[in-house]
Amino acid sequence: MKVLTVDTEVNPEHPLGGASVPKRPVPRLPGREPELSRLTSLFPAALGGRAASAVLVGEFGMGKTATLHAAAALAADAGFTVAIATGSRLESHLAGGVARQLADALAVPGTPRPPTGDLCGPAGESEALDLFFRIVREATGRGPLFLGIDNVHLADAWSMRCLAYIRHRVLDLPVLIVLTSLIGHPPHNEVALLEMAGCTPATITLNGLGDAGAAEILGLAPGELATACREATGGNPYLLQALRPRLLPGADPHELGSSLIGQVLHTRMQEFPHAPAILHAAAILGEDADFDLLARLAGVDELDALQAIDTMVRLHVLSNSDRPALTYSFARNSVLKDMPRTTRAVNHARAAKLLAETGAPPERVAAHLLEATSIRIPWGVDVLRLSARNAVFSGRPEPAAAYLRRALEERLTSGARVAVLLQLAHAEFQLDPPAAAMRVREAVDTVGNRETAAFIATAMLLSLCGGQDARLAISAAGQIAARLDAGGPDAVWPLLCMTYLAEAGSRLGPPPEFRDFEEQWAPLTDPAAQRSRSALLALDAVRSGESAQEAVGHFADALSLTAAPPRAGDSATRSPREQVGGDGDLFEQHYFFTLATAVLADEPAHIDRLCRVLDVEREPWDVHVPHGALPTLARGIALQASGDLQRASVHFESLLRRFDERGGTTTCPVGVLCAAKLVECWVDLGRFEAATSLLDRMDFVASQGLFTHTYLLYARGRLRVATGYTRFGFEDLLSCGRRLAHHGMRFPGFVPWRAHAARAALALGQADDAVRLAEEDITASARWGAPRPLGTALTTLGLVREDDEAERALNKAITTLRSSPARLQLATALTELGTLHARHGQSEKAIETLRQAVELSEHCGARPLARRAAEELRSARRALTPAKDNEHGLTRQENRIAVMAAQGLTNREIATALHLTRRTVELHLSGAYRKLGIPGRAELGGALAKSHRADAR
Repeated sequence: MKVLTVDTEVNPEHPLGGASVPKRPVPRLPGREPELSRLTSLFPAALGGRAASAVLVGEFGMGKTATLHAAAALAADAGFTVAIATGSRLESHLAGGVARQLADALAVPGTPRPPTGDLCGPAGESEALDLFFRIVREATGRGPLFLGIDNVHLADAWSMRCLAYIRHRVLDLPVLIVLTSLIGHPPHNEVALLEMAGCTPATITLNGLGDAGAAEILGLAPGELATACREATGGNPYLLQALRPRLLPGADPHELGSSLIGQVLHTRMQEFPHAPAILHAAAILGEDADFDLLARLAGVDELDALQAIDTMVRLHVLSNSDRPALTYSFARNSVLKDMPRTTRAVNHARAAKLLAETGAPPERVAAHLLEATSIRIPWGVDVLRLSARNAVFSGRPEPAAAYLRRALEERLTSGARVAVLLQLAHAEFQLDPPAAAMRVREAVDTVGNRETAAFIATAMLLSLCGGQDARLAISAAGQIAARLDAGGPDAVWPLLCMTYLAEAGSRLGPPPEFRDFEEQWAPLTDPAAQRSRSALLALDAVRSGESAQEAVGHFADALSLTAAPPRAGDSATRSPREQVGGDGDLFEQHYFFTLATAVLADEPAHIDRLCRVLDVEREPWDVHVPHGALPTLARGIALQASGDLQRASVHFESLLRRFDERGGTTTCPVGVLCAAKLVECWVDLGRFEAATSLLDRMDFVASQGLFTHTYLLYARGRLRVATGYTRFGFEDLLSCGRRLAHHGMRFPGFVPWRAHAARAALALGQADDAVRLAEEDITASARWGAPRPLGTALTTLGLVREDDEAERALNKAITTLRSSPARLQLATALTELGTLHARHGQSEKAIETLRQAVELSEHCGARPLARRAAEELRSARRALTPAKDNEHGLTRQENRIAVMAAQGLTNREIATALHLTRRTVELHLSGAYRKLGIPGRAELGGALAKSHRADAR
């Protein structure tokens, strides 16, 4: 074995006499000052004649040897005689090799050395051990002794026994023993590490360097790059040195590796059974490296794999976790760089297959498919497309584009290639719009099968939310429709229909006229075209606001024509469209879904049918929309329309949490609709703080689509009015109405903004605006003809009219609303009518009406309305109580008005002073005349005076 010693020269001026000092200065070890300090703290004990020892442990490359030699140099400078031996893997079978190194280093020049066999046993075992001890003891007679054994875990068995033999025999000698060992290295021999360390050792663990130490080794200034390098290598000095020449400008340290380091790691693992195979499998799997996958990819029996993993974890080659991956990214990259390209690609393909079989997330499978270049993996195309879809909608277009480019490397059918190209265009559109346009043209040129191409374009329209993405989808669909035009209207109608819907929902202005559009494609024979025609006729009726009966009829036809969801196992006999969930796609389109639910909310049978159509097994097209979200939202809207606010809010809240998980609450139109509906529901429930908090999360700037922004404005307007910010709420509601008019939306039941705007105008003292809004609402609702909007408009009219007109409007509103499920609107109308009766002095009527209003509003959960109705009810009951200062039973209001009339005030003056209508004043005076037994106002003063005198007696 090679003998390692520190060259010394005598320093006659040293206080210990003939001590030695190093000829060369102690090398600087960045970041190892604490460890060297601990070692030098042991010097005084040994210099004072008492043995000391230390064990220096660390993983491969942590600088154990360098630290040992630096400590030896410091020891020599302090007066120690230094002897260092090194264990070697290739010489561990040679008996006495390390002991011979130490003996040779301690020999006095010019004196005869003991024969080699004398230290190698076991012929004269006790004599050999005693000889080694005498050599050490004689060396201490010449001065303090520093014994360093590097890589003691690789020492031969006999040398280990020699070290263990002197352990208790040097306690009173000036000896410092320092051993270095690879952390976690399994013992190969009969002697334990601590048995060789002499007295109770100081255990010093070399950990990774910090940022400052890493920066010094790399020659960098402290900063983000040095930190990234330290993270990639764990601060391991050897790995940092290997990383340094590869650290070119712009390089990411986490992506760098060295094939030389990979070879070294592979070689060092050779001594442990199955460790090389596990090492390669761990490098391939990365963060996916759980036990089962490691064993299967390595092709190793589970028990053997467990033993290999245990050893590698103890050596810090693998992390001590549920997924024992390689400890540092630089080490993993190095092992991968050492693999031949084909080997690496095949292993990644195998890893992808294993992960797919275990149900791993698509993105994890796709990560391995990306690395499996030149390997044909047909089944991976669907995984790559799904991963790309998720990446785009989570704001990561770069990996999405990479997934899809990899998918294009497979042998694809014409239809599959069109689908992948269009999806790639969407991803590239966010990075390079001109390149995306080229992808669309390439996809159009690839169109082969008409039905497949139309289906793919329809899927693209359904999967993109809105804004610029929707414009890209509309452009692509239009080009494909033009390509398919030669096949006649039946071939292209469904695609044109979906394109029309997408354009209508994404435009900032009025959509194209549907009736002109429809005339170009008649007559229609295909069932899907018939369904589309009925659906779009319903949409046109809604936009025109002409006839609720016509709109509901067309919706019903579309629902009755919609095919049932597919059955499992029948994909071979179904078209591409049928294979993904029947013919319910129209109702999944955001624009269409929103209008359909707004119209059908008061139609229980139709809303149930709609939910069944939407309740398909597959995931929705839009990745932001959770599975089952659309039927849940539709039922919530129906519950809200029926006045069941508590159950509706439960539907909306549970759904909103799922949108939050997918990041779609503020971006996806369906998520925004759900949030706006929940705010509206909370306003009626009186949960103003929760509604405010939710609206604060919404992006009113980004949500510029017809429904997203309009619904948000309406919900915010209602909240502001309800919480006292009437002027701001009034402006929101007017803005909501302007947007609907700009889009040509005349359907009054979409959002009843006029009803709430009229109330706000009254509160602001703008009576003329209130009257105008109420009259416009009556006109629009009467034209539409549905009970809910008409009853709501009549209630608003009752607020702005006076006396008999107001009462007739409110009575008609109640009659109309009783024929609909709109219980909350009915409770509102009852409250307004009861309040009007109370103002008119008709307390008996008021009490009965308000009692119904309280019961109904409480049943709905509408706490603000219930409180108001209850307050009006208490006031009406108090008004029935006779005034205590007259004998004729005048109510307090009657007595007050009669006194004011007796004082000479006119009915107009009394009405103004008491904030009543003149008709109300007249009614109260008529009641007073009847109770006082007088014909009119002329006798009023005398009758009141007589009553007061009678009370005085």
